[in-house]
Amino acid sequence: MITSQKIRRTIDLSMTILSLLLMGGTSLFKWDGVHEILGTLLLVLWAIHICLNHKYYLSLFKGKYNAYRVLQAIINISILVCAVLLALSGIILSNHVFSFMNIEFGDAWARKTHLISSHWYFVFMSLHLGLHIGMMIKAITSKNAPLESKKPSGVKIVLRVVLFAVCVFGLYRFIRLGLIDYMLYRQEFFIFDDSQPMYKYLADYISILIFFCTAGYYLSEFSKKLNKK
Repeated sequence: MITSQKIRRTIDLSMTILSLLLMGGTSLFKWDGVHEILGTLLLVLWAIHICLNHKYYLSLFKGKYNAYRVLQAIINISILVCAVLLALSGIILSNHVFSFMNIEFGDAWARKTHLISSHWYFVFMSLHLGLHIGMMIKAITSKNAPLESKKPSGVKIVLRVVLFAVCVFGLYRFIRLGLIDYMLYRQEFFIFDDSQPMYKYLADYISILIFFCTAGYYLSEFSKKLNKK
């Protein structure tokens, strides 16, 4: 039976995969229309995501705020702002999907905005995943508590070492690819090596996603400790 929770997770997973593929810009695929189609699909999923989580957005104006809720609100609102800017700039720059609109203004603003907001979006999206990964881990481990207790502690150590290695690689690739330069608009043009194989591209951006996802998880844990104090 398909539950609303499964639908939400499927949408979230689809949005994450689309975001990874879109980070390569129009150069990742031979036809630049693919980038527009994937971007439009992400826009549709965003609309569905907001509808499914409309209660959260309405709750932003209610109740008291603690450290975790402030962190969550900042990240979620930042993602939403980036998504809106990406949608507007993407429509203006469109040469295929939205070309029927014949928009002939705002190209300079749209290119700059699309470049900056796309990279901020990726970082905030990864941090957002980190906020929720803890709840997913607890839900899985609580269901498999007897099995977890039988596992040797060495397994956890190995997993943490692997995670640490991936995060270090992700941070290195984040710096090496100059993503911070795009975020601060120190680099005005997107540079992409279209000769690299797809697996290398995915390894780079998945590791970067994992780095910020892990950072988001530890930020959430730290904010929850502040709440208890």
